[in-house]
Amino acid sequence: MRYNPKKHRLPECKACGVLPVDKPATWTSFDVVNFVRARFNVPKVGHCGTLDPMATGLLLLVLGKFTSLSGRLSGVDKQYTGSLMLGVETDSGDLDGKVVSRAAVDVTAADTEAAFASFRGKSMQMPPMYSAVKVGGKKLYDLARQGVEIEREAREIEVSRLEITRMELPEVDFIVDCSKGTYVRTLAADIGKKLGCGGVLTALHRTRCGKFSIRDAVTIDELKAMDQDQFTSMMAGRLVKLSEGITL
Repeated sequence: MRYNPKKHRLPECKACGVLPVDKPATWTSFDVVNFVRARFNVPKVGHCGTLDPMATGLLLLVLGKFTSLSGRLSGVDKQYTGSLMLGVETDSGDLDGKVVSRAAVDVTAADTEAAFASFRGKSMQMPPMYSAVKVGGKKLYDLARQGVEIEREAREIEVSRLEITRMELPEVDFIVDCSKGTYVRTLAADIGKKLGCGGVLTALHRTRCGKFSIRDAVTIDELKAMDQDQFTSMMAGRLVKLSEGITL
């Protein structure tokens, strides 16, 4: 849906604040931003921390004067639940990519626990080619789509929690608390490499961004059911309260 504020059938929406949305699979983060802009005629909408199209869960939108908080809210620690499939590698680290290798999974539960434990704490992580990181003014995913791979500089990340919640090898479910800039699909792929069989992220769900929880989020279906007045009332009431204590 193309957004044109001058030709919108609704008056400009004055709502502002932080809007936590439960992003569905296949939608990009910008799809969610553009949906809110277009549906309710909100001129200024941004998001705080991209989620891959495959990923679901908490995406923070900022509306109106709260768009100035985008950088600050993008920098908070985040929590995810995810699923790893051992024995498969893709060029993107998730199921949206092309399979580049398959291997037998000859590892034990103890091996897997030890591999996960080795990634707790601070470490250096190489950003994937399929990412929005810019090198020389170009986004890596644009180069990757052209079949070009370039050198990247590893970045320090911190994983404060990384726990296995279900293990039925070759499948492993986990929960992770991590710092800004952590690519969970790269983390999953690196765990697979550590185990010698490779691994691919098969599901990812963001559950927390700083103090904001997925429990605070509204769904796309709930937003579709609202008219502009209902949306404005919601932002003025329940959701804008989540922004209290943040200095603009």
